[in-house]
Parts: sequence; structure tokens; C-alpha cells
Amino acid sequence: MKKQEKYQPKIEPDSPIPDNLIPLLEALAENVHDTWAVGRMADGWTYGPERNDSKKQHPCLVPYNDLPEEEKEYDRQTAKSTIAFILSKKYEIIKK
Repeated sequence: MKKQEKYQPKIEPDSPIPDNLIPLLEALAENVHDTWAVGRMADGWTYGPERNDSKKQHPCLVPYNDLPEEEKEYDRQTAKSTIAFILSKKYEIIKK
């Protein structure tokens, strides 16, 4: 069996997102949230005013626009990282 080395996550440097991609960033952040919510709901989670793991309740099981700003920012960071990664690989993002 191969010896397990300590995991070192590899991410691209955080670079600024061009202004024309900010609407995409926000749309992608909403998609990140919706993807998370679908997974939670598939596992039997429902909305609850406070997180309760034993009851599988979570206060963020609401539409993206109803999230507190700090939760939206968490999703935006994932979206920003995704866009930055795509751009770092020399792909272009073009709206049709």
C-alpha cells in the first residue's frame, strides 16, 4: 500500500475578475448555492431557523436572494475561484 502523503490543495492565485464577468460570478454563486441545497435536500435536510444536524435542518435552505450577505459571499468565493481558474488556463468566457 502506498504511503499517504499530506494533502496539499492546489489552487490558482486569486486574480481579479473582469467587470464584464461580475454578472456571471453572481449567477454562478447562485448556482453553487442551489447545487448545495439540492444535495442537502436529497439527503433529507429541510429548512430550520437554526442548524440542527440531528433533525437535518439548516437555515440556509432558502433561495439565494434570501441568504444573509455573509452566506452569499461564501458562494461568491467559490464562483470567483472557478472563474479565475478558467481564465488562468487561458480560456475565454464569451457571452453569446
